[in-house]
Amino acid sequence: MSLITDKVFYNALLSNQTLADMVEGRIENTTIPVPDDELANTPIPYIIIIFNGMQNEGFCKDNSYEGCNDKVQVVIEVAATDRQQLADIMTAIRKTIIDYFESAVEEQPDFSLIPQNYTITASPVQYDSLVPCFFQTLNYNCDTNP
Repeated sequence: MSLITDKVFYNALLSNQTLADMVEGRIENTTIPVPDDELANTPIPYIIIIFNGMQNEGFCKDNSYEGCNDKVQVVIEVAATDRQQLADIMTAIRKTIIDYFESAVEEQPDFSLIPQNYTITASPVQYDSLVPCFFQTLNYNCDTNP
């Protein structure tokens, strides 16, 4: 189901203990559990996986109401203490997702969530002087079945 595609990305990142160690276990799905009044003290580094919406691809061959494929965007936000740490985490994320998707077998509970195809874009590296930290997002645009 396309509306929970972010879950397979979350499972993929949790499957890599080295990546989890790089961010001290702070891999979250949708939000990071920090009260608003403590956001400036959010522990760094961290990874947040966010479902960022979907768009249906039009009509099926049989002219049913909705199309056969959805375009889903999953955003992975990463914050790190310095540019090198950020680069290392981003590289590990991309490799982990590739490995997880390529090694998937039908018996996996989340097999049906793995995108048929996807493309990746990334935001520019940014700096937040209030925290302080460097951050960047990876944007996965996925083809999925509704």
